[in-house]
Parts: sequence; structure tokens; C-alpha cells
Amino acid sequence: MSMDAIRPPTLEDFEAVARVELANLPDELAGHVTDIVIRIADFPDPEVEREFDLESPFDLLGLYQGVSLDRKSVSHAPQDLDMIFLYRRPILDYWSESGDDLAAVIRHVLIHEIGHHFGLSDADMDRIERDG
Repeated sequence: MSMDAIRPPTLEDFEAVARVELANLPDELAGHVTDIVIRIADFPDPEVEREFDLESPFDLLGLYQGVSLDRKSVSHAPQDLDMIFLYRRPILDYWSESGDDLAAVIRHVLIHEIGHHFGLSDADMDRIERDG
């Protein structure tokens, strides 16, 4: 196959995969993610790069933005929607270097960002991913 015939997955391709993976989350997370918006962008915006002091925009695969459930109170009035950003170009780089299935990489990022939403530890997220 010539290199001209190979095209990287588009933003729309990522969104389609993310929707499938979101619909197939492990039961431990699935019932709690009805109000999360998924956004696909090529890179984090410059404000996020500064906030996280990134050396490169390729350093961040995804980001949860909002108030995690462990910090919300009954009287919490959200100012913005809770969102998970998936960053296409960094994910593509990770995917090409890891050799993993793209859907598995997107699933991994989703689980970790949703885990941050619920205030879970990295160990909890690894267990959910391994068991789910």
C-alpha cells in the first residue's frame, strides 16, 4: 500500500470511536457518565498548555474539565458543562508508538479522564480497565 493511501483518523473518526467506547464502559463507570460531554480537538489550547506547564502539546492525551463529583455538593450550581477532551494528535502519536489498537487507546484515555471526574486513584482506574 502506498503512503498516499494511508490517512490518519479524522476528528469525526475519533468521535465515532469515542462514542462506541463510551457506550461500552465497564459497569462500574457506565451508569454515572450521562452528563459528560466529549470533545475532540487536535491539541490542547494554549491556556491548557500554560496551566499544565506542558513542554509540548503532545504531552497531554486527554483532559477532564469540570468539578469532579468528589468535590461537588448538593447545592453546587455548575457554571459550565463537565467535559472530557480527547486530543487527536497526541493520541495518534501514542498509538503509533505503542502499537495498541486505536480504540483501546481511546478507551484508556476515556477511563482515566472519567476516573478523574469521579476522583478515583490511578490504581482504581487501572483495576477498572483491567477488569472491564
